[in-house]
Amino acid sequence: MEILGSEFFQRALAGGLLIGITAPLIGFFLVLRRLSMIGDALSHVSIAGVALGFLTGLYPMAAGLLFAIAASFAIEKLRKAYKSYAELSIAIIMSGGVGLASILFTLDRGFSVSIDSYLFGSIYTLSASDLTTIAVVTAVILIVIRSQIKELFLLTFDEDAAAVSGLPVRFYNVMISVLTALVISVSIKIVGALLVSALLTIPAACGLLVGRSFRQSIVWVVVIGEFAVIAGLIVAGVWNLAPGGTIVMLLIAFLLLMLAVKRGMKTSG
Repeated sequence: MEILGSEFFQRALAGGLLIGITAPLIGFFLVLRRLSMIGDALSHVSIAGVALGFLTGLYPMAAGLLFAIAASFAIEKLRKAYKSYAELSIAIIMSGGVGLASILFTLDRGFSVSIDSYLFGSIYTLSASDLTTIAVVTAVILIVIRSQIKELFLLTFDEDAAAVSGLPVRFYNVMISVLTALVISVSIKIVGALLVSALLTIPAACGLLVGRSFRQSIVWVVVIGEFAVIAGLIVAGVWNLAPGGTIVMLLIAFLLLMLAVKRGMKTSG
């Protein structure tokens, strides 16, 4: 248990607590809008940015952030072009991200070990600058959602009604995509690009099972996300497991438990 008092673990815990709020929160809106796969698309594009950052000497997280934001704008553009096939835009961007990342990987083998930390997560290697970036993104997410909660509610459940009421739908769609890009770009070093989608979607799936209202579901989503991150980090630290994978497996176990409990309540009722 000595690891709990280590400075690197405390930084990891702080970063995890911040991501445990923002990722499930943004993921909740994505799931309700049937855009849950956008996390996979932006995370793959972000990895391409990280690779470019290592090649050029840029701060990898910043490079990944810029790539993810650019991809979010591209997704919105393609969604307008394929209105009846909105998911196609996500598939196109994801394919482009994977293709670009694979090319960048082959240009220089020297950064392969560092890239692995972004693919699978390496929360124990969070630096002070990483933690500052995560904190800034968290503050931005919370301020925007707190100030725009009514507009986001209307947009999420009835986009046509939101447009008729005069809400700038295009602006809010882009805003949500950019916020998602921000969250993903700072999350990949914690749970990894290959697992970040789980942190976006599984807490939302759990929250929808137990929440009886929109606001109540939001609370549950954050609580479940925080619980999984804290418990996952402690379990991974004590038993020397992969932190990102442990967090995701705890989320899945929690979802299965909630499904079983809900089914049992229906059966007994």
